[in-house]
Amino acid sequence: MTHHHVVIAVTGASGAAIALKIMERLVQTKAVETHLIVSDAAQRTLRHEVGEDAVEQLLSLASRSYPVGDVGAAIASGSFPTSGMIVAPCSMRTLAAIAAGLSDNLIARAADVHLKERRRLVLMTRETPLHLGHLRNMCAVTEMGGVVMPPVPAFYNLPQTVTEIVDHVAARAIDLLNLPIAPQAAVWKGQS
Repeated sequence: MTHHHVVIAVTGASGAAIALKIMERLVQTKAVETHLIVSDAAQRTLRHEVGEDAVEQLLSLASRSYPVGDVGAAIASGSFPTSGMIVAPCSMRTLAAIAAGLSDNLIARAADVHLKERRRLVLMTRETPLHLGHLRNMCAVTEMGGVVMPPVPAFYNLPQTVTEIVDHVAARAIDLLNLPIAPQAAVWKGQS
């Protein structure tokens, strides 16, 4: 079986459970090797929003994990083949660094590599309301080929729990990578 390398980065924005769900879904495919980076702020957010053991749980799901300061890691080079990268959630600080090409940590560097190599980069930006600087950074990343995907609930699915909302946005993010795996999100079949 061919393994597809996917980079998952987690930053300190709210919505840490999304990263955990993305990792759980990718592990289940058995066709994906995950390369995980968790920022210091993300570790704090994971513990607060998900639970004290959330960081360890997330790390245990990864095929490989890297310290955020390891700018010499394999995923920091365009010569390392990947099938895409998801930043979930993506803080406005990380968005700004990516938009400006500031590769001052492994998350920003790996994202920069995905843009320069024309690979899929999905940023699950998490902030509201947005000011003009946020919007301009989103435009800049989009113009460079990235996909900005705020984790907006799909209310047309009539979710009953927060877990259902998290699962759906995680599935949609994975589908945006266009991996040769079964679609993760339920397909809309139209309204009867």
